[in-house]
Amino acid sequence: MPESGSTYAAAGVDIEAGDRAVELMKEWVKKASRPEVVGGLGGFAGLFDASALARYQRPLLASATDGVGTKVDIARRMGVYDTIGHDLVGMVVDDLVVCGAEPLFMTDYICVGKVYPERVAAIVKGIAEGCTLAGCALVGGETAEHPGLLGADDFDVAGAGTGVVEADRVLGADRIRTGDAVIAMASSGLHSNGYSLVRHVLFDRAGWALDREVPELGRTLGKELLEPTRIYSLDCLALTRTTEVHAFSHITGGGLANNLARVIPEGLRAVVDRSTWTPGAIFELVGQAGSVERLELEKTLNMGVGMMAVVPADSVDVALTTLADRGVEAWVSGEITERTAEDAEAVTLTGDHAS
Repeated sequence: MPESGSTYAAAGVDIEAGDRAVELMKEWVKKASRPEVVGGLGGFAGLFDASALARYQRPLLASATDGVGTKVDIARRMGVYDTIGHDLVGMVVDDLVVCGAEPLFMTDYICVGKVYPERVAAIVKGIAEGCTLAGCALVGGETAEHPGLLGADDFDVAGAGTGVVEADRVLGADRIRTGDAVIAMASSGLHSNGYSLVRHVLFDRAGWALDREVPELGRTLGKELLEPTRIYSLDCLALTRTTEVHAFSHITGGGLANNLARVIPEGLRAVVDRSTWTPGAIFELVGQAGSVERLELEKTLNMGVGMMAVVPADSVDVALTTLADRGVEAWVSGEITERTAEDAEAVTLTGDHAS
């Protein structure tokens, strides 16, 4: 008897499961909207009414794209899929807001080894909730099934966002002056960077399990590692409305010094005092468990600071009050000084963290 013809399903792609996932995610995407969104989920492209930009004198569109790295492995191993989307949104929109841009909309890309509709819908739910927290719309996305390349339980996520800022209000290095204050905003934990190091240290070297109760953390290791990235976009935009801001820096891969250096102009430097804050317990645990030197930790992890703002000295009080009113822990962590011939680095970290 001749063999039956090959099918897409036999090759590992389940179109019906994909359709089911779309149906399950629709309610969440609908909640992550803005008045400018035109149409609904299901088209080939998301539509956004650009006439809303007419109120700008010279609107500049800002774009950013990112993923969440190997943190997806923690979500997979925990079987928790509705928080990783918060991480994705935070990584994208908080890059946008650094230049002063208001995030307008996002699209996502979810790649899986096998489509489990409820699992995909849970991921999208987290993305939609993150968009709501960021004040932007989720206008579309793509789910791709890659059998043979990914295991059935494997997945990855990525996203792209677009924002807008008035040309004469773009923030950055050209605004920074000597005497400006550097304000640090607390992170919620590891956020979404350095997980290759964290996984290597805690799983491969220390042999810890995700369900391990860690007294220093007050919860299991898995719950700590899945703590969603804090989304700062609306907090940063509130700062720009209430007081003068010269620059923001999103503390992601590369750590505090490397990311802050990206907005420090030639001839100036930021001096940041470690003694102004105490990093969360997870950072010390990673250092101790892997005998990781401080320099390596600082260039890999955020060390308790997720966003920084550079403001004039006379804006500090209003800035701290604005952030406190919004529930953001923040403090003055340093200042901008002249850079001399002996100061090779744009950012200098001094002192030791408070115990």
